[in-house]
Amino acid sequence: MTTASPALSLLAQQQEHLRVLLSLLQTEFSAISARDIAALEKGSADKISCLEQIQHLDQQISQVPALAQLKTEQWFVDSVKAVDSILAQCKEQNEINRMTLEQSQLVIERFKHELLQNRGKSGLTYNSKGKPSVDSLGKGIKA
Repeated sequence: MTTASPALSLLAQQQEHLRVLLSLLQTEFSAISARDIAALEKGSADKISCLEQIQHLDQQISQVPALAQLKTEQWFVDSVKAVDSILAQCKEQNEINRMTLEQSQLVIERFKHELLQNRGKSGLTYNSKGKPSVDSLGKGIKA
């Protein structure tokens, strides 16, 4: 069990880092819902740091001596399944965050479009990228 001890320790650390990442993603969801930009920026920096730690641990696990032999051990397979389960939860939460952010952006775009329509009904036009804008040229110009 001398080679198993470092591998078990690394997998336990990986699980803990993934739990932290899941917590950060859940906090990010709350920040997106509340439109809290400061919390999103802080959470983003924390997420990057956590992801770097996870990547570093992945590299350490891949360099464990006798890794091929450990992959046949039931305790190792169970530990990897636990890590994969938390990772799947992280991916699901990340997808929820992405969809929430996209919906939020769509609502803001619709609101902006509505404001532009109300502000300049006669001058509403579209720019070269297909985004609505108010054409104010010609107003107030005297020949």
